[in-house]
Amino acid sequence: MVDYHAANNQLSAGGVQTYMEQENDWDRDLLLDPAWEKQQRKTFTAWCNSHLRKAGTQIENIEEDFRDGLKLMLLLEVISGERLAKPERGKMRVHKINNVNKALDFIASKGVKLVSIGAEEIVDGNAKMTLGMIWTIILRFAIQDISVEETSAKEGLLLWCQRKTAPYKNVNVQNFHISWKDGLAFNALIHRHRPDLIDYDSLRKDDPVTNLNNAFEVAEKHLDIPKMLDAEDIVGTLRPDEKAIMTYVSCFYHAFSGAQKAETAANRICKVLAVNQENEQMMEDYEKLASDLLEWIRRTIPWLENRTQEKTVNDMQAKQEDFRDYRTVHKPPKVQEKCQLEISFNTLQTKLRLSNRPAFMPSEGRMVSDINGAWHTLEGAEKGYEEWILSEIRRLERLEHLAEKFHQKAAIHESWTDGKEAMLTQKDYETSTLSEVKALLRKHEAFESDLAAHQDRVEQIAAIAQELNELDYYDSASVNARCQKICDQWDVLGALTLSRKESLERTEKQLESIDELYLEYAKRAAPFNNWMEGAMEDLQDMFIVHNIEEIQGLITAHEQFKSTLSEANKEREAIQAIQAEVQKIAQSNGIKLSGANPYTTITPESIDNKWEKAMAMVPLRDNALQEELNKQNSNDTLRATFATQANAVGAYIQAKMEEIGRISIEMNGTLEDQLTSLRDYQKTIMSYMPEINKLEGYHQLIQEALIFDNQYTSYTMEHLRVGWEQLLTTIARTINEVENQILTRDAKGISQEQLYEYRASFNHFDKDHSGALMAEEFKACLISLGYDVENDKQGDSEFARIMGIVDPNGSGAVTFQAFIDFMSKETTDTDTADQVIASFKILAADKNFITAEELRRELPPDQAEYCIARMAPYTGPDGVPGALDYMSFSTALYGESDL
Repeated sequence: MVDYHAANNQLSAGGVQTYMEQENDWDRDLLLDPAWEKQQRKTFTAWCNSHLRKAGTQIENIEEDFRDGLKLMLLLEVISGERLAKPERGKMRVHKINNVNKALDFIASKGVKLVSIGAEEIVDGNAKMTLGMIWTIILRFAIQDISVEETSAKEGLLLWCQRKTAPYKNVNVQNFHISWKDGLAFNALIHRHRPDLIDYDSLRKDDPVTNLNNAFEVAEKHLDIPKMLDAEDIVGTLRPDEKAIMTYVSCFYHAFSGAQKAETAANRICKVLAVNQENEQMMEDYEKLASDLLEWIRRTIPWLENRTQEKTVNDMQAKQEDFRDYRTVHKPPKVQEKCQLEISFNTLQTKLRLSNRPAFMPSEGRMVSDINGAWHTLEGAEKGYEEWILSEIRRLERLEHLAEKFHQKAAIHESWTDGKEAMLTQKDYETSTLSEVKALLRKHEAFESDLAAHQDRVEQIAAIAQELNELDYYDSASVNARCQKICDQWDVLGALTLSRKESLERTEKQLESIDELYLEYAKRAAPFNNWMEGAMEDLQDMFIVHNIEEIQGLITAHEQFKSTLSEANKEREAIQAIQAEVQKIAQSNGIKLSGANPYTTITPESIDNKWEKAMAMVPLRDNALQEELNKQNSNDTLRATFATQANAVGAYIQAKMEEIGRISIEMNGTLEDQLTSLRDYQKTIMSYMPEINKLEGYHQLIQEALIFDNQYTSYTMEHLRVGWEQLLTTIARTINEVENQILTRDAKGISQEQLYEYRASFNHFDKDHSGALMAEEFKACLISLGYDVENDKQGDSEFARIMGIVDPNGSGAVTFQAFIDFMSKETTDTDTADQVIASFKILAADKNFITAEELRRELPPDQAEYCIARMAPYTGPDGVPGALDYMSFSTALYGESDL
């Protein structure tokens, strides 16, 4: 049954007045329908017995059994939980009056003023007065303390009934008499709290007796509420007695009040657990996103650090195309993931602070700083990889040029040396005349001159081969073999030349006559012929240039070469004149020439042929140089186009970065207005993306044209990409800061005016607009807000405490978000571990532990299982099998600081 011990506090003056009004009502009731008196007699008797049975007794006749005052005093002791004065055991009338007066005095001590009720009337068995006294006791101890939404007593009880029966059809509780006649209201109260006891849908409004008896029987059997009313009396009365109904209904209120407390406690726990579950989900999402991003970085860096060399320029350009695809396709989504990761981390920390939870500490290696470090390493590897690709392309271009030049010079040299060994090893001088021997000697001298002239070419071939080795040319083996063969052959030719010269000198004494003209021809024809071969090599030489200055240098050199052609032609004509003089002398003196010039194999025809070939090559060289000049001019135009766009983009990014800095400090309006303005500003910035894409297109054309420098701008594509990414990240972070301020305002109940005041105070003392206050600036800001942190011992101690909250890392600076968090904690309240423990204690019926069955009965299934999985077994001496420790679980929700 109901415990009324908590209802024994003194009533206020207003309470006394209420009782006086109720007693006046009772006086008027003395003349009412006797049927009501019958209902009151039965109801009040049952109500008194429901308490007296706790003391092992009961009453049969309400006006007779209270006459000696003994059971009346016992009833008051049971319902109040207090001891009354010792009763008198005598049988005389005076003893009875004294006992009743003691009971009436106790009632009066509780703030109740009894009007027209005296001890004599009770002792004399006055039924009306006895019922009035019992009603006063019921009002004071069973009804007066009922409170629902700032209404109490009768109004509070009526409001409670209306709330509980509102969802039920055919029930409309407006009073405590006719609203209860059909019995449906009683059944609705029971079904609302114990739906397992009543099949409400089976009840009929036209069968009130059945309905009433069903409710009375269920209440008596399952709710320990005695049957205080008769169904026939209620149905047979036009207007049932209000006091009897109120007395009986109050028993339902007290019977179900414990369930109401449990429901409130369960709601509090559900709220706390829902916040915790949401935070844990955000933590899991952060960990997964961080792991995926770090794994992508871990897989990407080895690819960027791979320096496997390719054999050709085309192969390296394929790698360059793969790298460009990585930059434009694979990396941008990861940039967005990194930005989203930082935003999610900040939002999670804000929610944890707002819900008074410990800050989230990601698992080792997954902090935001770890991700930023990995990202920095990735960008360093990116830069190194791009530089290496460009360097490799240059190296391979150089290698291909050198290899082509090597094979060209080697082919010319091998062509020249063809047959020279056979010529040097022949012994024709043994059967020649003296003049022939002298001629052979002169011829050999001319060959030595030719050999010396070819020494430069051999050295050039060796130098080119050495450079190819130093540049790690992929086919160095074949180059080295060919070079070695040429050098070995060159050594053999040198040795054979020396040997033949020695043989000719031994027979020189026998030689007298040498044709000076042939000799002169040979000496002049050989170097001229060598000069023409060198000129033809230069005219056919491949060239690679990277700017206008280099091609103009080649054109200048070519023009200088053409300026020497006039003198070369004169030399050619002089050489041809020597040969003409030989023919003239031979004809004049009748000399029969043996054939070719004995001193050289260079004929006038070969000189003319080579001259004509060289002259034909000159205009071809002119055209090639002009085409290259046109190409470099086009490249220069492309540089200027890229520079113009890059300078515009660079200036735009710099201006917007400065503008964002000002906006974050000077924003006005509500936080929602600021958020809308920032998002509109973000859209404005994103509308500039086509200009970035246009610049990327120019950059691709520059790379395809193999342009490696640009004197028209200091910006590089990498620099602008980083700037653009920083711009997008900055505006996203600024938006996130405003969103977190909105979360703080809504969760903490901070008004817009308070936020304005906090922002204005913060900005006023942020003199350098850095977005953070130094220690002295922050102290001045606190003083302006009314905090006592002046320069004395107490003020310094208070300021040190506050700095420990807003700057736990000791950086010496206080951000606006930390300032807002501090001010919100100072002005609002949140759930605490003690409140959660108190809620669990209610669900556990005041035990120090709780069972899984109790959790599943009081909480939603998913949150009940959440608690069961995380609660440690209870180890106290008063535990039972399966007991769970809800205290350590509750404190763990709020971290060590709440223990």
